[in-house]
Amino acid sequence: QVELVESGGGSVQPGGTLRMSCRASINIYHTNYIGWFRQRPGKEREGVAVISPVGGVTRYADSLKGRVRVFIEDANDTVYLEMKNLEPDDTATYYCAAEWHTGNVLIPRYYKYWGQGIQLNVSA
Repeated sequence: QVELVESGGGSVQPGGTLRMSCRASINIYHTNYIGWFRQRPGKEREGVAVISPVGGVTRYADSLKGRVRVFIEDANDTVYLEMKNLEPDDTATYYCAAEWHTGNVLIPRYYKYWGQGIQLNVSA
């Protein structure tokens, strides 16, 4: 069993920057993919950004490219999501997930382990 604990959410004004973190209970290099998903109000959960710890391969949602960055701090088995130029439409519950097993790496249902989620509110 893998536990994922997110932190760093909160309230941010439009145009701001935020970094969220997700700490894994295992050596992060034992996962094939780990990353971030979100669920905006009234919408389905969607992929934001994921990374393959061993190869360093990253994948981003097309709509968020250029505004988000996913990276790992291996010393702490932590994956980060940095978002800039935040917009009200970024308001969502953000989830960390790990251990992809098939298909598109940005599709939520292909991940085995999930964090509890943290809330990000973007408003003036």
